[in-house]
Formats: sequence, C-alpha cells, structure tokens
Amino acid sequence: MPEAQDQGEPAAGSYAIRFDHVTLQYGTHTVLRDFDLSVRDQEFVSLVGPSGCGKSTVLRLAAQLIAPTAGSVSIGGAAGRRGFERVAIVFQRPNLLPWKDVISNVLYPVTVLRRPTAGDRDRARSLLDMVGLGKWAESMPDELSGGMQQRVAICRALILDPRILLMDEPFSALDALTREEIQFELRRMHEATRKTTLFVTHAVSEAVMLSDRIAVMSSDAGRLRDLCTIELPDRSENATASEQFHAYSKRIRDGIYGRAVPHTDPATGT
Repeated sequence: MPEAQDQGEPAAGSYAIRFDHVTLQYGTHTVLRDFDLSVRDQEFVSLVGPSGCGKSTVLRLAAQLIAPTAGSVSIGGAAGRRGFERVAIVFQRPNLLPWKDVISNVLYPVTVLRRPTAGDRDRARSLLDMVGLGKWAESMPDELSGGMQQRVAICRALILDPRILLMDEPFSALDALTREEIQFELRRMHEATRKTTLFVTHAVSEAVMLSDRIAVMSSDAGRLRDLCTIELPDRSENATASEQFHAYSKRIRDGIYGRAVPHTDPATGT
C-alpha cells in the first residue's frame, strides 16, 4: 500500500513544527526513513503506531535532543537552536522533585534560568488553579495521587509559556478512570492555551478524543502510513459512543495494523 500523503499541508512559514524528509540511523539500524510531517500553529497532533516505530524518536528530534542523519527539523521555519528555545516536554512519569512542594516544582524551570519573581509565582498559581490544584500548592508530591502529580508536571512544562508542548505517553502509568479524567482536562487546557502540541500515545481512543489530526506511523522504519483529520462536534465523554468516533478509531487501527486505510472521511461519510 502506498504511504499516505497529507493533503492539508500548511504553507511554508505557517507551521510550528516541520519534519522535512527526516531519516535517522543508528549504525545499520534505520529508526526513521523519509519522515515528512508539518504541525500547524496551535494544532494538537497525535503520533500513534506499533511499539518501536519511532514515535518517541520524533519527539526527541523536535526537542533537538538528537539530530537527524538526513533531512531537517525546524520550528516555525527556523532550523537549528534558534527555533527550539520555547519547546517543553512532558514525559511518561511526572518526575517531580520530592523535597520541593508543588508550587516549587512548577517553578523549577524558572529557577534554573533565574530567580523567580512575584509574577512567576502568580503564573504558577494560575496554572495550578486551571488544573484544579490551587489548594495543593504548598503540598509535597507524595501527598498527591498519580493523576495530580501529572497535572503538576504539565503546569511545570507550561510555566515558561512555551510555544510548543511535546508529550510522550504522559498518561500511560495512570489507571483507566484517572486517565480518562485527565484526557478531558488536557483537551480543555489545549482549548484555553492553544499551545501547539505533539502527543505520543498507544491508545487509539485517547488520540481520537484529543487530536486535531492523527499521524499513523508504520513499523517499517517509522514511515507515515496515514494522516487523519479529526472533526468531532462533541469532545465530551458522550463522543466515544458516536458512530463518527468509532469510524475514526477503526481507520486509525487499520493503519496501525497495516490494513488498507479507507478513503472515506468519517466526518462526512464521503
């Protein structure tokens, strides 16, 4: 089956992240081959695919933690370090500092750069209020549940007001109910902050619920198999019961498992 092409690629300069025919090799092992994807400003894009297909590698390239063997990665059209100064990452586990209280954990990126100001503390409290943790600001991490700790980690990532948020399976360690709750919280935060988000997940329903578009990666050296635009009028828990939601989910699963990707758009039925 030919690899899917994105028919809605943004014009040059209108994207937040651009992977331009990126190949990454470690010795004789090819992790990514000719990976081509653009993420628009303020867009939420999820990466899904089989284990080992290179999803987390794509995030590491976007954060400039590694460099491609061939091709280029740019942020807002600026290749190199200039474009990566406002990129934040949320990992699978919150990795909070156990000896610091919640608000100090949120402020930690600021303290690395300089001494926090009253304005920084006000922003930290506003972020905690936004995720429902305002009253926990002076608590220690071990007093919080796993879901609450991950909310703190998201606030920490947002404290410097990054342009781009990279998220590497941030909810994988949570129980099913907490994961569902924080999914809706993240979607609400995205709608409020409009941060460009590149999100890695193995959960198809999670990707459909959260995303504006979903990039389905192939196990064949991280090629792009499908790029699906998600248009759901309802992003509440009721959406998961809709035929449209199930149609999107089927299309994504078909792409992951190598079945022919349908040409029908679940949003229109055409």
